[in-house]
Amino acid sequence: MWLRIEHTTSFDYDAPITEAYTELRQRPLDGTGQHCSSFRLSTEPPGVRIRSYTDHLGNDVQHFDVLEPHDRLVVTAFSEVQTPSVFADEQRRPTPLELHDYLLPTAYAPFSDEVRAFAEANRSDGSATDRASAIMAAVFSDEALELGRGVCQDFAHLLIAACRVEGIPTRYVSGYIYDPLLEGEAAQSHAWVDVYDPERGWVALDPTHDRAQTDEYVRVAVGRDYGDVPPTRGVYKGSALEMLAVRVTVTAL
Repeated sequence: MWLRIEHTTSFDYDAPITEAYTELRQRPLDGTGQHCSSFRLSTEPPGVRIRSYTDHLGNDVQHFDVLEPHDRLVVTAFSEVQTPSVFADEQRRPTPLELHDYLLPTAYAPFSDEVRAFAEANRSDGSATDRASAIMAAVFSDEALELGRGVCQDFAHLLIAACRVEGIPTRYVSGYIYDPLLEGEAAQSHAWVDVYDPERGWVALDPTHDRAQTDEYVRVAVGRDYGDVPPTRGVYKGSALEMLAVRVTVTAL
């Protein structure tokens, strides 16, 4: 499926600020059957010099400084991407050391008593994919939704923590999902997970919808949890309060 994404982030301040530094992780990834055919950033005010690098997890990162006093900044990312009908793990087999971080608890995915109990209650036999899918189905159920507090990031972190408790390497995936019913102001970024199955490689699962990744999903970044891959991150000098607004549209071409 060919999809176009427009992701606008507005930073408003109640007084002028200076020396602002911003990082963006909004360029769709290439690989695993996905291809980003175009990507560009637009800023308001214009003229901001944007640089980029690849982080240690393989994600594309754009960053820039604004040194002049300002009380508003708008950044829009325009992307066009082709998505595969099914997620295909084209990566080489990771080493045990590379998988190590995806087995540890994090601030967003802790091994709390509640998570351990949830994982134990939904333990099953079979492959890593089968076991993770059983936990995903539980996350999707009413009881788990209450524990997860009803946000896709919470569902992803609950599944990550429960799978890691069960010894399944699991990583957080940030991106977008195409749904015509969520066009315009109702659309937002999405989050799901990859679990590592020694027999199949990485397998992408979405606990919010209790299904595997389809061609409606656009992958942007992967990490241990949300803290590794926020769409925007920054610091600024000044005492002003920041007001952040985000608008995302995903349309089929």
